[in-house]
Amino acid sequence: MICIGAKSVPAVRIPVRSVSKERIRIGRRSPRRMETAGVAMRSPAAVAVAATPLMLTSGASGRVNALLSLRVLRSLLLLLNSLILFLLLPFRRRARFVAAAERPSSGVGEEKKGAVVVRVPAGMVARRRGSEGEAVARRAMAIRRVGVREEEGEEKRSKREFAMFSTARGDSLFTQSWTPVAKATRGLVVLMHGLNEHSGRYNHFATQLNDHGFKVYAMDWIGHGGSDGLHGYVPSLDYAVSDLKAFLEKVLTDNPGLPCFCFGHSTGGAIVLKAVLDPNIESRIQGVVLTSPAIHVQPSHPIIVKLAPIISLIAPKYQFTAASMGPPVSRDPEALKAKYSDPLVFTGSIRVRTGYEILAITSYLQQNLSKVNTPFLVLHGNDDTITDPEASRRLYEEASSSDKSIKLYKGLLHDLLFEPEKEEITKDIIDWLCNRLDDSSRELER
Repeated sequence: MICIGAKSVPAVRIPVRSVSKERIRIGRRSPRRMETAGVAMRSPAAVAVAATPLMLTSGASGRVNALLSLRVLRSLLLLLNSLILFLLLPFRRRARFVAAAERPSSGVGEEKKGAVVVRVPAGMVARRRGSEGEAVARRAMAIRRVGVREEEGEEKRSKREFAMFSTARGDSLFTQSWTPVAKATRGLVVLMHGLNEHSGRYNHFATQLNDHGFKVYAMDWIGHGGSDGLHGYVPSLDYAVSDLKAFLEKVLTDNPGLPCFCFGHSTGGAIVLKAVLDPNIESRIQGVVLTSPAIHVQPSHPIIVKLAPIISLIAPKYQFTAASMGPPVSRDPEALKAKYSDPLVFTGSIRVRTGYEILAITSYLQQNLSKVNTPFLVLHGNDDTITDPEASRRLYEEASSSDKSIKLYKGLLHDLLFEPEKEEITKDIIDWLCNRLDDSSRELER
């Protein structure tokens, strides 16, 4: 008798030769086929033989252990994510206020009092999905604004135009220019805006430069204003640096013989500084003006510097939303309202990759301040909490330039050209540019 559980079945004699052959045949099969073969046997003794593979208990427990390991890994990942969210608190999504006048209308060439109607090619306003369609909508808005006169009598002082600039990567960047009308052009200024804003915000400043004979060019860098890319996302600030170099080359080719200066605000200032470290660029411009340059920024926790490269690879476009609103950038309430109600200004939380790129370029600049040879004027507010005014002082002290100037304004914040004292600051910039322009003219006369 053979006992199987609580039952017993009569023993059946099986020839030894048959059993050995069956074992050999079963031994060559996979475990799944062994089970199938065992079920196919009809005799009770064969069922007993087929039941012996149930001794695979240790293998099953191994799979359970693996499952438990996966659960532990998931728990650790959740814990790490919570830690990262806690440490990266300064980047909270801010509320976005859209002025009614800036909401997209049904017509492309919207006509306003005292405005020029700009007809946008249909290809620029076609509806598309994702970030591409969103960039097209921003571009259409940027183009419409070119035809809007923001100040009375502006058309008698300045001629404003736009153009699209193609990069080596195939991206299309929105650019615009302001040409003096009442004055002869005697110099060039290439302008780079700051993080999350766009070149159109500097219309008033560009018009004032026109009044002194400077033709102004500006470019919305990747992911900003009317240019290609996800709004507020910068895959690499080196893209912006190389785009500026190529744009400068075009500007100089289109305006032979005119002295050229660069202007950069905040991160735009960092882009300009890195570009002029290239000897080919340094030799072709007469000087740079930097307002609140991003030479040093302070993360909320030192561990962010270590984690940023990893997170930027895993989730480059991720936005941290668990932080408080950032510090103010101007003491002028109207200037703040205008900035944060502007649809072309990115008011969401900073994207991970963008933040990492800022840390990377500031680290590079801090290690190469002594290599700066270009004449420059750096201006910074002492109460700026976005970028470090002490880093501007370091630039002034360490740079190798023989012609360098610094102005630190007591009590002023980050956006110097949008502070209540903006006219004073603009005058300081124009005076510096005119002095270098006169020096350049005298050298040419010799």
